[in-house]
Amino acid sequence: MAGMTLPIISSCTRSPWFKATRELTTAYGDHEGRLTPVTFKRSIADEYRVLRTKAGIFDVPEVPLEIRGPDAARFLDFMFTRPVSTMAVNRGRYGLLCHHGGGLACDGVVFRLAEDCFWYVHADRDVFTWMQALSPGYDVVIRDPQAWAIQIQGPAALDVLRDCVDSNCAGWAFEGFKYYHAAQVTMGGQPVLISRTGWTAELGFEVYNMAPDVDGMALWAHLMAAGEPHGMEVLSTYAMNPRRIEAGILNYGTDMGWDTTPFDLGLGMFVDFEHEFVGRETLQQADQRGRFSGFTTPAPDVKWHSLVLKSGHPVGQVKAFEHSPTLKTGVGYVLFDTPEDMTGGIYSVCDRAGNEHELSLHALPFFDAGKRIPRGLEIMAFAG
Repeated sequence: MAGMTLPIISSCTRSPWFKATRELTTAYGDHEGRLTPVTFKRSIADEYRVLRTKAGIFDVPEVPLEIRGPDAARFLDFMFTRPVSTMAVNRGRYGLLCHHGGGLACDGVVFRLAEDCFWYVHADRDVFTWMQALSPGYDVVIRDPQAWAIQIQGPAALDVLRDCVDSNCAGWAFEGFKYYHAAQVTMGGQPVLISRTGWTAELGFEVYNMAPDVDGMALWAHLMAAGEPHGMEVLSTYAMNPRRIEAGILNYGTDMGWDTTPFDLGLGMFVDFEHEFVGRETLQQADQRGRFSGFTTPAPDVKWHSLVLKSGHPVGQVKAFEHSPTLKTGVGYVLFDTPEDMTGGIYSVCDRAGNEHELSLHALPFFDAGKRIPRGLEIMAFAG
């Protein structure tokens, strides 16, 4: 019925700015108990255009955990496949967690907020329980700071950032705020953590409320007022998906999981055997060849988990697929059964109607291998 809004029947918690997207949302998702607006009434193609040409603001389901204490750095060195104790304060780093069998327990970004305080931001796994189980013997406190994330992404994102940080923030310098930097500032009088990160590989930043009593709707309104002159619009989280695939960004739970090692996925550069960490011994004995690739196909729509065929025989599975408005073709990820299946042969995949289409392997990312766009070194024009 026209004018009706989607009923909410859920035990999930909602972001402090949940009401800001309520009238736009057509579907929600549950991410570790957090209710997330997945799709809006407008088309994904239209939202993608806004993301590539202006800026979008997103209510995202990321879950920060705080790890604090005298042993925080030493504990996290043990947890992550590469050390974090070498990080400077107010810096971030991509971090992989493995279990003792060498598979991935989660991925995310770890920030160092003080010498003895870190935040680990992830999206869709119970990392709190995993860390608690491995913390005995370390003088650390692991807690949920009740923080939520907003992402602002797109070519105009840094113009929005310049206008939304309060002018009286001590120690804040816009010019020195680089890729994967973090800072604690205020926006509209609200205390927040900001970081030059995101899930789109566009120019952008993230905002985290630093206290549960932050006025979320006031913060959202402040960001919207700063973004309006720069063409910023509210976008759904699903609008990120085509762009993150183009960028080679993986999603835990669909593209990677408990049964895939970092090497399977081509993430060996994030494994440092020079330090002790959970799963190190197993990974040292593991096959370090990759079995994961990007692909392109003229197929109009491919169901995730579809079989990939090589000369007519199943050799892998589609992990993600979207149409790329920038490349004007279907793009996705395939996880092969073995590394040998990645070499030679003719590959194909079936669309949802059962029609078989050619599939061509493609190195990741599909463009901007040097991450020049999110670093602010280049804006790739979108002619969609």
